[in-house]
Amino acid sequence: MDLPNNLLPDKYGKHASSQNIKNGKPIISFPIKLSNIPAPAKTIALTFTDPDSIPVCGFEWIHWVAANIPSSQSEISENFSQTATLPIVQGKNSSASPLLDGPKDVAIGYNGPNPPDQTHDYVLKVFALDDNLDLENGFWMNELLHKMDGHIVATAQKTIPSRA
Repeated sequence: MDLPNNLLPDKYGKHASSQNIKNGKPIISFPIKLSNIPAPAKTIALTFTDPDSIPVCGFEWIHWVAANIPSSQSEISENFSQTATLPIVQGKNSSASPLLDGPKDVAIGYNGPNPPDQTHDYVLKVFALDDNLDLENGFWMNELLHKMDGHIVATAQKTIPSRA
């Protein structure tokens, strides 16, 4: 993905247009181009988190988790989070936490960057896996991490800054 000015384009984060924000959360996921996927890989999983949120809220905010993306899919299109269908599954983001007040209707799928204090560095991790994972929509990220154990063929990581 191109990062103009080394920042996530505004349309995928806090400064998205009002029609692309739901209950204060950006909902249009950014496009991802995949390359060099190893031949043994059958599926792709991803996590998108904000370690810079730890001093703000006390934990690493989960913005997006997804699994069972066919490894033949070399591009994950813009707005994929809202258009993906089975066998692709998406997990809960941090808005799903029972410890947080607020609406839960943006608790599964992409919940874009919304840094409250300064530019944050978000971390996109992509995992090439040797099989589909036994997960259903609405899984928690820790379930994904446990299910991936022993199935990871390759990984890649990219830091994506987004402005406050």
